[in-house]
Amino acid sequence: MNRTNIAFAVLLSLFLGSCGKEEIQTFDCSGLTPTYTENIKSIIDANCATSGCHNATARQNGIDLSTYSLVVSESNRDRFLGSIQQISGYDAMPQGRSKLSDANIQLISCWIENGQPQ
Repeated sequence: MNRTNIAFAVLLSLFLGSCGKEEIQTFDCSGLTPTYTENIKSIIDANCATSGCHNATARQNGIDLSTYSLVVSESNRDRFLGSIQQISGYDAMPQGRSKLSDANIQLISCWIENGQPQ
């Protein structure tokens, strides 16, 4: 194979490899043990379970994040992390607002990975 063919093959494989759906980001949770009460509730209340969004009254898209058990139930779905990480193919959340900080996304991800302690 000459250099042109090798370069073409490399570029083609890079292009085709980038066509898939983005993966949900994972985090190193060593030493992180967030709980719903101490860490997650305040993030959800300030960014998700707000008036007109995912509170008990508005329930946008049928999603209510106003209680621990409802957040646990919803966080078991891929779309939960996909949305807050704003991964292509998922609805970016919080809608119409800035993306959550990486630190808050890590807390939520580690909370889920650790079994969603209350």
